[in-house]
Amino acid sequence: MRVRVVLEPSDEGGFTVYVPSLPGCISEGETVDQALANIREAIELYLEPVEDDGILVENALVQEIAL
Repeated sequence: MRVRVVLEPSDEGGFTVYVPSLPGCISEGETVDQALANIREAIELYLEPVEDDGILVENALVQEIAL
């Protein structure tokens, strides 16, 4: 899977990085490499299933799609 991330210089130094396609998925790092490593971890956690993902509304349709 490939996602686009945006790196912005932080006022305090370092970089803030976020994923436009994943609202709220944001991280930071002192260097570009550190910021990218941190956002990779944030993306993995963001996409990790949680227990309440299995709670469905009656008559819900569940399908898997390839990305």
